[in-house]
Amino acid sequence: MTADSDSRAPGTHEQTDGMISYRREISTKALAADVFRVLSNLGGKTGWLYANILWKLRGYLDELIGGVGLSRGRRASEELRVGDPVDFWRVEALIPDRLLRLRAEMKVPGKAWLQFEIIPQGETEVRLIQTAFYEPDGLAGLLYWYVLYPIHSIIFRGMIAAIAHRAESLSISQEKTPT
Repeated sequence: MTADSDSRAPGTHEQTDGMISYRREISTKALAADVFRVLSNLGGKTGWLYANILWKLRGYLDELIGGVGLSRGRRASEELRVGDPVDFWRVEALIPDRLLRLRAEMKVPGKAWLQFEIIPQGETEVRLIQTAFYEPDGLAGLLYWYVLYPIHSIIFRGMIAAIAHRAESLSISQEKTPT
């Protein structure tokens, strides 16, 4: 499958031991390094590649209620390190060409993470797994998750497809570049 053919597949929603997760997967004909390069550029001036207006709106709302909003941007436009801010996220885990986990620092009734895993499927294809984790704080946290679930599912579906598409474009352009 390519990015276009499986980006419309439904995500997986689970609730276990107080943690809610929403997971999407996509196959892409891109190199793991190119997928990671796209992930490493998210946020800041690049934006989030899909529904940027909604990400900006979330940032403005966060600032209105006393959160960090999008004003922090990024330390560097093309490089990430553990501990770096990325808009209203913070890099919590990073394994080049394999994993990026962001911890939310926006105001939410609970704790939230957004994780990307890159799993090679041979030499010319990778599986990108995007998982949103949420640990709700009481009823307010549960209401927050389920009220925003339809919006999150649209945003995350479009975002993973955009990441895969951009990574494929990078891989294709490198194939055409003479060495």
